[in-house]
Amino acid sequence: MKLTFIGADHQVTGSLHYLEACGIKLIVDCGMEQGRNPYVSAGLPVKYSELDYILVTHAHIDHTGLIPLAVKDGFNGTILCTNATKNLCEIMLLDSAHIQESDAKIKNRKGERAGREPVEPIYTYDDAGKALEHFRGVKYGEMTELADGLRVRFTDAGHLLGSASIEMWIKEGDIEKKIVFSGDIGNKNKPLIRDPQYIKDADYVLMESTYGDRFHDPEVDHLKDLVSITQRTLDRGGNVVIPAFAVGRTQELLYMYRAIKQQKLIKNHDNFPVYVDSPLAVEATHVFSKNLLECYDDETRKVVEEGHNPIFFKGLNLSITLDESKAINYDEEPKVIISASGMCDAGRIRHHIKYNLWRPESTIVFAGYQAEGTLGRMLEDGAETVKMFGEEVVCKAEIAKMQSMSSHADQNGLLEWIGNYTEKKPARVFLVHGDDDSMETLSSLIHEKYGLQVDCPYSGSVFDLATGEWLEVKEPVKVVRPAIVSVPTSGASGKISGRKKSSDQQYERLMDSYERLLSAIKANYGGANKDLAKFTAQIDNLYSKWIR
Repeated sequence: MKLTFIGADHQVTGSLHYLEACGIKLIVDCGMEQGRNPYVSAGLPVKYSELDYILVTHAHIDHTGLIPLAVKDGFNGTILCTNATKNLCEIMLLDSAHIQESDAKIKNRKGERAGREPVEPIYTYDDAGKALEHFRGVKYGEMTELADGLRVRFTDAGHLLGSASIEMWIKEGDIEKKIVFSGDIGNKNKPLIRDPQYIKDADYVLMESTYGDRFHDPEVDHLKDLVSITQRTLDRGGNVVIPAFAVGRTQELLYMYRAIKQQKLIKNHDNFPVYVDSPLAVEATHVFSKNLLECYDDETRKVVEEGHNPIFFKGLNLSITLDESKAINYDEEPKVIISASGMCDAGRIRHHIKYNLWRPESTIVFAGYQAEGTLGRMLEDGAETVKMFGEEVVCKAEIAKMQSMSSHADQNGLLEWIGNYTEKKPARVFLVHGDDDSMETLSSLIHEKYGLQVDCPYSGSVFDLATGEWLEVKEPVKVVRPAIVSVPTSGASGKISGRKKSSDQQYERLMDSYERLLSAIKANYGGANKDLAKFTAQIDNLYSKWIR
């Protein structure tokens, strides 16, 4: 009964944890790291080919994105998840593979001109297709035996269609333990899907902590906000442009627009069109529209049972081809455009923003978090101009934000989830999938409120579930920038000297400039939003020019 912490420990992407029990080797999630992570994750202590199972909590790429790599490297076991997660992975992993191949082509095109060796994609479309052959879907609440003494059950986590917490019962000899892997715990009262289902007992809980130090505004009425934004934009004769994550957020918005149209909440624009312009979002929308009653909340289930599709309505247009996408911006009729990506860092949404950002009658609506350095964040922060596709675009459109549409539980939701372990309180709670601040805050609150022992292990740490003791406690390994390496060269005397190559000397000068830039950034703390947005835009343009 040995649990090894590998990914998403003191950071929020790349979820992966390794368990040995009852003669079985398995991992829970196999996620890809995304964005900038502060720590180095330990390697899996066994080969992928030695694993018997991969258990998947939900379909997001930071929980599933390395599954095709695992299969490519020899995994030949079963990938177990809910039926809805299986359906979503069928489109998301193929899309991820397409991105890997496209990124490799771009790098190789640049690298060939610079004389660099070609790079290979992490995995290919074919690798993703082979991985899908290993998936097996199960129903919520269905007990599945993985081996003699090892059983699992998937319980709705309310985070995404098909998302689950995994309950695991382990018996070795006379020792029996139950461990729960929370997965990502969902926010309550979300459209379409159910609220998180609570678990009552466990010996150990491995729990996410993404929003452990943050709160959602309980007073926000998303439908009312969306009506107000849409009404005033259409009245001005403009377009409502919404960058949205293709899986989850897009479907929530469609559910709300269906209600808006059904209840005739928009006045004088009864037939306004709504476009979904993202091939991935279109495919995901088809998955959401399937008869997956076990995933839906009561309101959505009632709509389905009455014979209606909860996210389709008159006036909805699904754009797949590039020609269909381009035609949207040539149509002068005021409309709603929902497109990926959610942070405007890639995809068709950038074209729609370019065509609407300079128009004061249009509105750009942010329905999700915008990370530092993204185009979405620059617009949120009040940039006056941005550079798009080599062209300077003035920001005259209205910038609107829909608060608290997160699919993650906030601090209150997380405390409520762990507080429901009333039949048997866990001996230990392991916090994962959160940054240092959120984990520290939530850890203290759980201990103070419920008297539970809470650990925040770093990657590579190993815990014995049978004895309740740490076998190995790892210290954090921080990600550091590459050091300048002195390359031995032959001097006039023929002896080897430690003189740097000219390229290394130039790189050292570049790093000195980086330090000066960082000092300038810190010196601007507390500055005006307008100035900070301009500074950010300049840095991002420089980054776009020089990224390899």
